[in-house]
Amino acid sequence: MSDAKQWGTIDLAPIGNCAVTALVDRQGRYVWACLPRVDGDPFFSALLGGRDPDADDAHGIWAIDIENFASATQSYRRNTAILHTILTDTDGGSIEIVDFAPRFARQGRTYRPTAFLRQVRPLRGTPRVRVRLRPTMGWSRAAPERTSGSNHIRYLVPGQPMRLTTDAAIGHVLDERWFRLEQETSFFLGPDEPFAGSLRSTARDMHDATLAEWQEWARGLATPLEWQGVVIRAAIALKLCVHEETGAIVAALTTSIPEAPDSGRNWDYRFCWLRDAYYTVQALNRLGALDVLENYLGFLRNIVDETQGGHIQPLYGVGFEALLPERIAADLPGYRGMGPVRVGNQAQEHIQHDVYGQVVLSNVQAFFDQRLLRPATRADFQSLERVGDRAFAVHDQPDAGLWEFRTRASVHTYSVLMCWAACDRLANAAGVLGLPERAAHWQARADIIRDRIETEAWNADLGHFTATLGGTELDASLLQMIELRFLAPDDPRFLATFTAIEKVLRRGTAMLRYADADDFGTPETAFNFCTFWLIEALHLVGRTAEARDLYNTAISRLTHSGLLSEDSDFETGAPWGNFPQTYSLVGLINCAAMLSKRWSAVR
Repeated sequence: MSDAKQWGTIDLAPIGNCAVTALVDRQGRYVWACLPRVDGDPFFSALLGGRDPDADDAHGIWAIDIENFASATQSYRRNTAILHTILTDTDGGSIEIVDFAPRFARQGRTYRPTAFLRQVRPLRGTPRVRVRLRPTMGWSRAAPERTSGSNHIRYLVPGQPMRLTTDAAIGHVLDERWFRLEQETSFFLGPDEPFAGSLRSTARDMHDATLAEWQEWARGLATPLEWQGVVIRAAIALKLCVHEETGAIVAALTTSIPEAPDSGRNWDYRFCWLRDAYYTVQALNRLGALDVLENYLGFLRNIVDETQGGHIQPLYGVGFEALLPERIAADLPGYRGMGPVRVGNQAQEHIQHDVYGQVVLSNVQAFFDQRLLRPATRADFQSLERVGDRAFAVHDQPDAGLWEFRTRASVHTYSVLMCWAACDRLANAAGVLGLPERAAHWQARADIIRDRIETEAWNADLGHFTATLGGTELDASLLQMIELRFLAPDDPRFLATFTAIEKVLRRGTAMLRYADADDFGTPETAFNFCTFWLIEALHLVGRTAEARDLYNTAISRLTHSGLLSEDSDFETGAPWGNFPQTYSLVGLINCAAMLSKRWSAVR
């Protein structure tokens, strides 16, 4: 058996249906999937389980192996989340595995079951295969009890019993027996209920309907002329991060992939950060994907109603859960053995004042955009005013900041900036609703906060804005001053701040969040989203050629599935952190839209 601490890769391909997701490795093995939803217990946990999937004692996997394996190729069906893997043996025999989670319209609703479907076909020669379906439960290596019938196997996972229905011989699966694959074989892993109808024909129908659903959605995207493939793949991955039942958008599909080797910076990102979700809907809005925005606004309206003008947490569970206590899953060794594996996130307890701006900014488009099925109303505005009141009340108070420092608090410039944006955008919304008195009220509050930023975040001795009011440190979020329209790109104060940020935080083709030591020491990897902020800023200050070069470098580091994790190594570009990371995918989309040649260039 290979060294358990060495196995692990986030060069993975996600599949899903906006209810469940799975991460599949390059040999078509499921190594991560949580049930019954993205923040549930891992049914497939090999990613954090410390065993090579080839090992005899591997667990938490679903593998369809080819005997005498020689090579694998993998790709998505164009503009879909349907994954194709071709495995070839040493004699030239080969099979194709088609993986997807069913998703399509049925009886006036979207059918998106807690289920995965695998179609396996022989392509050449006389390949022999083996099915290893080894689920886990309870954040451990423990296998659930199983029972079987003539064409199914039941896995008795507490709270979510699952059933595998297949037209393969059940004994082959139970005993992990090698057998010759002579015809198309289907595997439907879903809720513990009988599968109605012919498995093969139903699987084909589900495939075709899911294919059409994804391609029709991608067809509606307003993509830039250049880098279309990158943008479409990023957009599909962002949609996979949506829990469509509630509209929540998770920050990533995984937990506890460290930000850097053995750093202890292992966090559970399978929840809805309002900040990350704001940036996600902003990016998808640029592509015209209004369905995600509309659904997310429903999620936000529920959060705002629940808080009634009081404290809003930086994150919630995908089912609106406020309590997400953090604990260690001690029975899993972690990615490449680099624990701890964390479940839940202590950031739920944090005070992060930027969240009020993100709630307002996510909502403000609904007051202007006449395409929406549900335009915002005066009642919605009055509800948002309570969020604005909170933003104004706390804008000058210390918080944990967007980087979520765990042991110290300051008045972070980014948080104050977002509180300013909340008041500024409420003034805009009041104007379009024909409420001049409210517009004047919110503009006056925005002006008060602007004055505080311009006087207290500006360090005259250093000649630039700083990351905290009255402080000296820098962080990359200061680049958002132009994105939020607080400063113009040619403002001398911004240019001076940008120069200082490049000097302190830039590492070649990548960017740090901050350079100062935090609770876990000095940052060791670049934060991909900040690298895209750097690219945006370069373009906006007139250094477009350099921005395009950096963007091309960034996309050269995409995984084979066309995606990015949270962080990357300065020197090699190797991926670290949870995967796929919505922040990073947002950067891919925003920079492509900003840097691309116009469509008129081809006319």
